[in-house]
Amino acid sequence: MEPETAGDPLSEQKWVRSSLRSLSARLSAAGHPISPPTVGRLLSELDYALHVNAKKVEARPDHAERDTQFTYLTELRNAFVAAGLPVISVDTKKKELIGNFKNAGQAWGLVAETVNSHDFPQDADGRAVPYGIYDLIHNHGTVYVGSSGDTPQFAVDAIARWWEQRGRHIFPHAEHLLILADAGGSNGCRPRLWKEQLQVQLSDRLGLTVTVYHYPTGCSKWNPIEHRLFSHISLNWAGKPLRTWEVMLGYIRGTTTTTGLQVEASRLEGHYETGHRVSDAAMDALHLTRHTVCPVWNYTIRPRIDPGAAAPVMEDREVIF
Repeated sequence: MEPETAGDPLSEQKWVRSSLRSLSARLSAAGHPISPPTVGRLLSELDYALHVNAKKVEARPDHAERDTQFTYLTELRNAFVAAGLPVISVDTKKKELIGNFKNAGQAWGLVAETVNSHDFPQDADGRAVPYGIYDLIHNHGTVYVGSSGDTPQFAVDAIARWWEQRGRHIFPHAEHLLILADAGGSNGCRPRLWKEQLQVQLSDRLGLTVTVYHYPTGCSKWNPIEHRLFSHISLNWAGKPLRTWEVMLGYIRGTTTTTGLQVEASRLEGHYETGHRVSDAAMDALHLTRHTVCPVWNYTIRPRIDPGAAAPVMEDREVIF
């Protein structure tokens, strides 16, 4: 097997270049008749196994401000927790077709679920867009499932509804909210509409000061919502077709962990169109203050006394509690 073996020089991981059938044929030609299944058993005894590609290499691990941003996150979170202020992690989960379609994973049962041969969108009852909000302090998840576009307006609508339905009740005295989000997507650091909607819906309408921290590009796996909420939802419905909207919501609500995770889920109706533009004048009117540390990824939006007025000039560039 030596000529057929490759591996990681810093670990015991190794793999074989040829298939079992190819190895069997070559061994038989060399005077050692053997079947492919036997070759597989022998490889197992030598600690070989079938593997899929492992996504472990970061696309941009050498980003100049990566470590600075993660260090700053620790400071921000500690400050908010010490002050008794809410900290939430947000993101959009993978979109799902609602109907009799295959769902990745395996599930115990006497027989396999039968589903459609093809995942044609026209055969679906709709496409679910699950937007999640994970409360780091209370280990609680809330998922709002839309059926339209995954837009910044949809994302902020979900956060505003979470605050009105839950946030303000568990943080009755809080006037400041910390949001942890990815660098891309509907709640990314670049979309103007994301910032404009935070200003209008959260700051101006609800009177909240909002600080946003974006994870560096390519580092979304560190966003707590991915491994504390979304991964458990995926495990809970693995191998189970999401045939109706209520079935999907039921699997989300039924997600729990040994550490006490609780999850709520509901539909978020509405049509969210893509392509909205925010003018330079509207951006200039935002009461947005960028932090001195990684200003593209960190900023605070405060309520405007007069929403139609231009934002005042801020000398202090850091977040103030």
